[in-house]
Order: sequence, then structure tokens, then C-alpha cells
Amino acid sequence: MSAPPDISREIAQLIETEGPISIERFMDAANRHYYATRDAIGAAGDFITAPEVSQMFGEIVGLALADIWQRAGRPADAVLVELGPGRGTLADDMLRAMKVAGLEPELHFIETSPLLREKQADLHPHAIWHDTIQTLPTDRPLLIVANEFFDALPVHQLVMTFNGWRERVVRMGIDGFEAAPGETSKYGDVPMHLRHADPGGIIESCPMARKLMRAIARRLHNQGGVMLVIDYGYDGGAHGDTLQAVHAHAYADPFARPGASDLTAHVDFAALAGSARAAGTHVEGPVEQGQWLVSLGLSDRAAALARNAPRRAEEIGEAYRRLTHPSEMGQLFKVMAVTGRRWPAPGGF
Repeated sequence: MSAPPDISREIAQLIETEGPISIERFMDAANRHYYATRDAIGAAGDFITAPEVSQMFGEIVGLALADIWQRAGRPADAVLVELGPGRGTLADDMLRAMKVAGLEPELHFIETSPLLREKQADLHPHAIWHDTIQTLPTDRPLLIVANEFFDALPVHQLVMTFNGWRERVVRMGIDGFEAAPGETSKYGDVPMHLRHADPGGIIESCPMARKLMRAIARRLHNQGGVMLVIDYGYDGGAHGDTLQAVHAHAYADPFARPGASDLTAHVDFAALAGSARAAGTHVEGPVEQGQWLVSLGLSDRAAALARNAPRRAEEIGEAYRRLTHPSEMGQLFKVMAVTGRRWPAPGGF
């Protein structure tokens, strides 16, 4: 088997040929390579997501979807869709909880990485895989989950200079890749109240996330269903550079090892909500992950697991804390729901 291409070299050659490239283009190239060439989840990888922390997370998500499905009239043809399903752990836990509630939906994954598709197939051999949402069923209600998906989509950045706002780009410096202001003025992309920010100020947006949300919301509007977005981010009003890299469970320089570190940025939930509402769907939240999980019964589920497995009580308690405590995932991570026409509002908000 041949070695994967060196994405650092490819990006360097691109910059040499075309000049500095946008942060958005750099992040897109780096992450496409990263997810296509490694299983980054878990203790041996670069990061751990909530489904890997505890089965409780996926069970609550699954029951939340089953609850709204029941109140929507229990449509027999509803399908479960996960964007960026990782190893398939979340889907496994959701399906187990859904089955108890009488829901056994067909499973669809949006996944472009051949390596991760193989991992997912170990747990879900009967899943149906898609590269994009375009090939999802068009005439059936969709129960969609995006857990830590939007944060990996490439962001666009503007930086304030003494000569006005400029696109932030990546160029080759003495020690490798570095971020710098570009040459083109970008005043048209800047909100009026930020037109005269101090030099060095940064505005960040994610055009790909907004476009994808509009497309999904149109599907929900036409077909019915619900989407849960669970990710770390903010609910509007914030601006600045949130681009970060994680390698071996530690923060890293985003420009030092493209393709070898996980590049993410905080999700602008207000922007996602705006795109969803523009397509005619209803939006609930965002609310803090800890608040949402507890309101849907996470405390009771943790207590039941501890009673049934007393030797694991400490482990279960630690997982509960990690999912809900403000200093862990409880506050920074948010949950937002998007529902189609004539579908009831989901619980937990």
C-alpha cells in the first residue's frame, strides 16, 4: 500500500504557484487529508468525543429523537442520518435506545473517509453511506444528528489592519506556514458596528456551514423531521480567531502540521439558526449541553447504570461530570434543534 500524499508539500506548492491562500482553503485541504488518513478518535488518537465518554450520551440523543418521532405520529418511513459519524459509536447507542421506544429506522451516514467507513461498517454493516446530503432519500422524514461536525468545516477570516479589513491568508514564512493579512479589502463582508475595529481584530465566519444548513433545512421543511446540532461554539455576538489544532490530546499550532492535526473552529450557532429559519424551519436553542442532557433525564440514567454496575459507579460519575459540568463539556458545548413543518418542538429546550 502506497504512503498517503504529503499534504504539507502540496499546500506549499499551491502557495508557490498561486500565492497566499485563504485560511478557509488551507483548513479545508488539511482536514480532508487528516480525516481520510487516520482514525483520530479515542485514547490512541487526538481527541475524544462525547459518545466515547459514555453510552449515556448517545442514549439520551436517541431517546430525544424517538420522543419527537412519537409526537409527530410515528411515521414508519423515517430514517436516521448522522453527519460525520466517527466510528459509529453514537449511532450504535442511539439505535439501541430508539428500539426500546419502538423506533427502528434505516441508518444513513454522511461520510467521505474510506478509512472511517470501514470502522463504521464494523458496527453497522447495513448502513447506507453518502458523500453528501444530496443523495439522501427525498420523500421520507429525516432524523438528523450532527455531533462535533460543524466545528471541522473550514472558516473564513478577516483581519483588521492599518489599511482596513483584509482577508487572512496563509503564506510561506521563514519557519513554514504562517497567517498574514492579504491584499484585498473586504469591507463588504464586515458588519457596520465592526467597520472601525482595532488593528489585529479578527472576524470569522463559515460559509460552508451556512450553505449546508440551508440545504438541510429545506429538506426538513419539505420532508419533515428534525435535526440536532451538538457542538462547541457561541450564540452570536462573538468574533475573533477561534481556529485551533489538537494533536495527541493537546493543543498545537494550527499551521505547523497540516494534515496531521485536527483543525477546528467554534461554531456560530446564531448563523446556523439564521440559515435554518430562512428556509422555513423552526429553531430551538441553542442551550448548554449539560442543561439539555440533565433536562432529558441523564441524572436518572447515570443513577440506574451505577445501581446495576456498582463497581463502575465512580467511572459513571466521572463520565456524567465530563458531559455536564461547566468546566468540562457542559457549558461550551451547545445543542440546537431544527424542525420541519408540522413537526412538534423537541424536548430539552
